Amino acid sequence: MAAERNQNLQDTFLNFVRKNKTPLTIFLVNGVKLQGVVTWFDNFCVLLRRDGHGQLVYKHAISTIMPGAPISLFEGTDDSIAAGDKL
Repeated sequence: MAAERNQNLQDTFLNFVRKNKTPLTIFLVNGVKLQGVVTWFDNFCVLLRRDGHGQLVYKHAISTIMPGAPISLFEGTDDSIAAGDKL
């Protein structure tokens, strides 16, 4: 029996920007702005790399993640997901 792995939107988003090396701006809850590329993440933190330096950011400190360019996570969708659609 194959194990089904459900992936949440957060993991889908972070994995997409990691694989595509999409530049991000991450705003923390204290107002600090970080920029870089996600190189690794888990349930609790994100590793952001810029200019050869890494920053380990705890997810509970993140307020907003803004990609440097528009992204499309799901084929055949526009910028919104209709209510009731399954991811």
